[in-house]
Amino acid sequence: MSKIISEQSIERRAYWVKEIQKLSGNFADDSERLEQELEQEIATQGVPVLIDHLRLCGNIPESYGHDTSEEKLYSKYTDALLSLSYKALGMKSLVLKERADAADVEAFAEGYSFVADAKAFRLSRTAKNQKDFKVQAMDGWKRGKPFAMVVCPIYQLPNTSSQIYQQATTRNVCIFTYSHLALLLTYS
Repeated sequence: MSKIISEQSIERRAYWVKEIQKLSGNFADDSERLEQELEQEIATQGVPVLIDHLRLCGNIPESYGHDTSEEKLYSKYTDALLSLSYKALGMKSLVLKERADAADVEAFAEGYSFVADAKAFRLSRTAKNQKDFKVQAMDGWKRGKPFAMVVCPIYQLPNTSSQIYQQATTRNVCIFTYSHLALLLTYS
């Protein structure tokens, strides 16, 4: 039987979990360092590394305390992955620096633009509600753009009817998953 996740992918995940814990005390500097190192890794090792990250990034490590700097920096890590994914798909993209009441990523191509938000959850947290996905908030964070996208782990989405799907449809917010993004990168 072949392995679903390679040893190299597991080692990479462990490296980044530890790397995010290396806090300097300056969140802006830590975010910038993280983005640059991640961008360099993908530039040198290619899109398959980005796909590996996407396959495993949806879970916040339980070793990070709730609402800590590590957890916030992990959120920046997922934002950077989203931006790098859009770039790999041929768009221009950037991680927005503001933190409160705003989308985290902006992507644009000729005649097309949107804002995006990456979601990650703890495996220990079982109860999720529609506010966790921020579909309604994303509508207000479009910055004049016609579309928005929320990207999350596929297994965290409601598998039956849910208000988030109706909200997304009426507000031009695409609900997407890391799995689907990885698939697009595989075939791009």
